Amino acid sequence: MAGGPEYQPLLRKIPGSKHPTQKLFWAVCAVGIGGTFQYGYSLSVINAPTTHILKFINNTWHDRRQTTLDEGLLTLIWSTIVSIFTLGGLLGTYIGGNLANKLGRKKTLLINNFFAIVAAFFMGLAEPAGLFELLIIGRFFIGINAGIGICVQPLYLGEIAPKSIRGQTTVAINVFLTFGILAGQIVGLREILGSEDSWPFLLSTCCIPAFIQLLVLPFFPESPRYLLIEEKNEYECQKVLKSLYGPQFYQTEMEDIQKESLALNGEKPMKALALFSDRTIRWQLIITIITNVGQQLSGINAIYFYAEYVFTRAGIPTQNIPYVTLGTGICECATALTCGLLIDTAGRRVLIIGGYAAMALWCALLTVTLTFQDAFSWVPYLSMAAILAFILCFGLGPGGVTNTLTAELFTQSARSGAYMIGGAVSWISFFAVGMIFPFIVNGLNQYCFLFFLVECVLIAGFIYIFVPETKNKSFLEIKEDFQKLNFGHISSILREDRSKYSTFAMEM
Repeated sequence: MAGGPEYQPLLRKIPGSKHPTQKLFWAVCAVGIGGTFQYGYSLSVINAPTTHILKFINNTWHDRRQTTLDEGLLTLIWSTIVSIFTLGGLLGTYIGGNLANKLGRKKTLLINNFFAIVAAFFMGLAEPAGLFELLIIGRFFIGINAGIGICVQPLYLGEIAPKSIRGQTTVAINVFLTFGILAGQIVGLREILGSEDSWPFLLSTCCIPAFIQLLVLPFFPESPRYLLIEEKNEYECQKVLKSLYGPQFYQTEMEDIQKESLALNGEKPMKALALFSDRTIRWQLIITIITNVGQQLSGINAIYFYAEYVFTRAGIPTQNIPYVTLGTGICECATALTCGLLIDTAGRRVLIIGGYAAMALWCALLTVTLTFQDAFSWVPYLSMAAILAFILCFGLGPGGVTNTLTAELFTQSARSGAYMIGGAVSWISFFAVGMIFPFIVNGLNQYCFLFFLVECVLIAGFIYIFVPETKNKSFLEIKEDFQKLNFGHISSILREDRSKYSTFAMEM
């Protein structure tokens, strides 16, 4: 499985943890292959055959109407094929959150694979049938699959992991995402499946991760927290914990889940909209929304937009740029793995604040180097270094930590609703960035990075002031940390934190 061998050292032997984690590791892999790996793969695999798909749409239109397709209409059809993925993802987030509560995390993930299989069928059939509309339908279904996966996978991982390694376990979300993106880039090379004859098969390969998960996930258990807190099945919960941690180590986690169950006092899973009126989780919800929006607006999309231009200016032949782009994918994979190694020792705050602060620095440098790109022969290489450094910082910070925070800030009754809200905000931001970003670039050119610089500084400052450290804490302990924010007066809290913010400003 992609990402498996490389990630295994993170979970096999962890300093300070007595839990035997080999089965936990394989459970993470079984969930990841059909979750964020599938999402990352679907994001990147559509890029390679762009030229071939546009030609197919043109030829199909001509065969039907004996006229040439207007360029504006061609752009609209292609934009629909690409952007319908985000609308499917938004719907998938809603479906995933509700199914996870009704059927459980494991069953929802298994059912989700059928959306990917249906998507593969439609996209593979589009070219032989001469119907480009099937590509739109297929991308919509794979979007639903991605939305469900990115909502339910973090739920499952956050609930099966002991608190001592919960950060490393949930960082697997980003590890599999980056390996999925890299796999899509590799398979999309023209020597593999990126040729004109192979692109229908390339798009239909999304069924492979789905079939793998359908084969392996049934051998792993349901979330123990779901079993005890929502299903009231203490025997099955105990059985699952023993299988994950061994009979000599499960008791601590069992007691932690029982405490949370008693604190919730039979409270049913909350609807997503009900979370907005619950004062006990007000700031957890604000943090979830801001960090998910901040991740999308951090400038990572601008980095990839300018990457090809910078690589070209550095003298890399156009036909070789896809291979150089693989380097950015490898950078993301390396930083995702590094984040997994550091998150439970350095902590969440250090990584995410440091990531945003460093990204702001690289945005400033990129603004300068892109402005003087033609002034000196060495400037494009400095731009290349800044791009790779930005990607590294994104993977170590917001890319790796955001989903972990969402998993940790809520107790069982609110967690699935929180992921629905966080996922919806993320998908809407993703769609908005895709629609607005070209106009920002056309209007500001390289100065668009100044906007991202300000955004990174603001998000880093917000996290520095309002987000407590969550490593090695139970969900109930984290909830207690937020009581002052949720029930105190924000003005007094800000006064108390004024010195903290001044310290942060000086550090920046």
